[in-house]
Amino acid sequence: MRVGFYQYKPLFGKVSKNLAKVCNALSKIEADLIVLPELAFTGYYFADRKEVMHYAEEVSNSICIDSLTALCREKNFYLVSGFTERHKDKCFNSSVLIGPQGLIHLYRKLHLFNTEKNCFDEGDIPLQVNAVMDSKIGMMVCYDWVFAEVSRKLALQGADIICHPSNLVLSYCQQVMLTRSLENRVFSITSNRTGVEKRPHGDLKFTGKSQLVAPNGDLLFRATTQKESLHVIDIDPAYARDKSLTALDNVFDDRRPQYY
Repeated sequence: MRVGFYQYKPLFGKVSKNLAKVCNALSKIEADLIVLPELAFTGYYFADRKEVMHYAEEVSNSICIDSLTALCREKNFYLVSGFTERHKDKCFNSSVLIGPQGLIHLYRKLHLFNTEKNCFDEGDIPLQVNAVMDSKIGMMVCYDWVFAEVSRKLALQGADIICHPSNLVLSYCQQVMLTRSLENRVFSITSNRTGVEKRPHGDLKFTGKSQLVAPNGDLLFRATTQKESLHVIDIDPAYARDKSLTALDNVFDDRRPQYY
């Protein structure tokens, strides 16, 4: 299975321009699954909830989702992307799994980070894995990495690959995701963004370093901090179904949840 990420710098509020940039870049590659950053088309550093609602889209009426679906159909691949979602009077920092047949699954970020708490509603959709080709895909978004329960829950549901759209501003996550992959014996794809968003209420710099990690915790590839990067590698999702550390140690069979 050919999987990867696209690390780039979305321009705040320039949805059509960001969407065209992504579609143009991905039209030139051959892949099965690509992960895009968090809030991939609107930008991240919103001033307040009113500004989020101005840019957010309903899933059922979204230029972004329609365009990504058309791209998936043309290229016969799957995408996981951050999505700025409006739903009735609520707005969510969401992630979507899209394939040639359209939207497959919507996930709403469970753990809001810093000023996101002033702009978004907390996620309300249970964690879920979905079949994609010969693999099972789970989604989490950015700050969810802090909570080991998220990746563990997805792994217990059978995830082979955890897709992790992000807009990381702290320096810890990329290294921690090596542990998340190892402790659950799953592949992880963290797709971060680059650049600085300069807004009236302040500046925010993102850390880049998008990466792909193997179930044994090995770093398969990591992008640089501030350069755009579109990277695809070959993996065998079946490798994530072997939960053994040694001949006598299995990270799932050895769990003792009655004591946790």
